[in-house]
Amino acid sequence: MYRIVYNEFMTSSNDRVIEIAGLYKSYGRLEAIRGIDFHVNRAEVFALLGPNGSGKTTTVEILEGHRNRDDGMVDVLGHDPAHPGPTFRERIGIVLQSTGVEPYLTVEETICQFRGFYPHPRPLEEVLEVVGLTDHRATRVRRLSGGQQRRLDVAVSLAGDPDLLFLDEPTTGFDPAARRLAWELVRNLRTLGKTIFLTTHYMEEAEQLADRLAILVEGKIVAVGTAGELMSRDHLSTIQFRQGLSTAVLIKDVTDEITLTDGVFSIHTTRPTETLAKITNQATQLGLELEGLTVTGATLEDIYLRLTDTEANKTRKGNG
Repeated sequence: MYRIVYNEFMTSSNDRVIEIAGLYKSYGRLEAIRGIDFHVNRAEVFALLGPNGSGKTTTVEILEGHRNRDDGMVDVLGHDPAHPGPTFRERIGIVLQSTGVEPYLTVEETICQFRGFYPHPRPLEEVLEVVGLTDHRATRVRRLSGGQQRRLDVAVSLAGDPDLLFLDEPTTGFDPAARRLAWELVRNLRTLGKTIFLTTHYMEEAEQLADRLAILVEGKIVAVGTAGELMSRDHLSTIQFRQGLSTAVLIKDVTDEITLTDGVFSIHTTRPTETLAKITNQATQLGLELEGLTVTGATLEDIYLRLTDTEANKTRKGNG
């Protein structure tokens, strides 16, 4: 694991909305969470990433107070979620992957219904404006589009004016246009000073929205930091060019990892200058043009895939 030192603008522990230390959870012999540590600061978007079965859902359920832990310290808004105080539920909002609201109520009626559950609800007009449903306030839920229904889910979670929002895979099944509208909604929530805990499978989504992120694999945190920090700490670059009749000779002295996909050579290297020089010098001597030549740094998806694959391999070897 590599952990990134992040100054968080000299944030004190008093500004931490979530703090976890040494968290463990098992289901029989299965260790779902294996001693993880991280924290979430006030008014930031924090993304938890990981493949299916990595422990994301278990972690979130523990934070929400819906599942007990086996060991470790968990603090959410000054409460232990396993034994929360009377105001804990009022201060959190939860947007699940799928929610059930009365389909024959209007948008306004639905929000007002949930506002009635809280002692200090957020004003109706503000909720409608933040989620972009002002023009649909009189529309019945069953007539909303998928994206509009997702906005209503967020509106319901905002009804009690919570300090902390859990967004679980908020754009699953969205087309690209709807996904970007949802991203704008999350940015609007940030302007309200809300802290947002986001789980997502979309690397671009995490990169666009999260102030910081953690990657969870096989029940362990393998990286924490901003997307930029994770990418800058990884020195792997990719050199690509299209295969030609004579280009195979160009890579004969290259010792880096090489793949060939759909007629494109991809060379993954931590020494891009040296490797590129070998290839271009050889090409110049042979009078060849490198069609479609590009050199790119590692993306967040590259980092994610390598970390998840590396950790999974370690686990397999350990069990072998």
